Amino acid sequence: TAGRGISHSEYSIPIDSALQGVQLWIALPDHARFIEPAFSHYAPTPVIGDGFTARVFLGSAFGSTSPVVTHTPLLGAQLDLEPGTALEIALDSEFEHGLLVDRGEVRVTVNGVELTASDGQLLVIPSGAATAFVRTERGARLVMLGGEPFTEPIIMWWNLIGRTHEEIVNWRQQWISELAGTTNTRLFGIPVDDTGVAEPVPDAPALTLKPRI
Repeated sequence: TAGRGISHSEYSIPIDSALQGVQLWIALPDHARFIEPAFSHYAPTPVIGDGFTARVFLGSAFGSTSPVVTHTPLLGAQLDLEPGTALEIALDSEFEHGLLVDRGEVRVTVNGVELTASDGQLLVIPSGAATAFVRTERGARLVMLGGEPFTEPIIMWWNLIGRTHEEIVNWRQQWISELAGTTNTRLFGIPVDDTGVAEPVPDAPALTLKPRI
């Protein structure tokens, strides 16, 4: 949870095969935007059913609940489907949902409408749906996401998420000042023991950034 702001380092390690993962950015509601940064690590216990394995890392599904704290109601789960699986999934009708197909192919029926997605594609299910019927012939691995519709304005530019153009401009300058050591105000908390080269800051936006709702 970035809260008021964080910085972090990313390093590659030697591995024998491709490293696969999904990076998700979650917008914080206004009441939690400037909380202290926090980190949680949670490895879900697999839920094994008829032709599927689910790992719920956010929220609740498949009889499993994650202890990870969120600041809006959310759902996140990895879903591995064996070939020939047909699965009915209960949905929270207050949530919007997304099914990201990491690999394989699925057919998803929601409210009588059938959708198809395969490797790298995302299916979006609007709020109001209570169930989704998922079928796969050759097997699939999905990331299932969900949450209440986020109605607050968002501006996302570079690595910054704000509400106004002025916030983005000010935080960009704060990042530059912290890198240069010309400010005593610590917003992002640049690691003092990291000897790597910091990410260069793009030029300031030439136009006024508009929020998206």
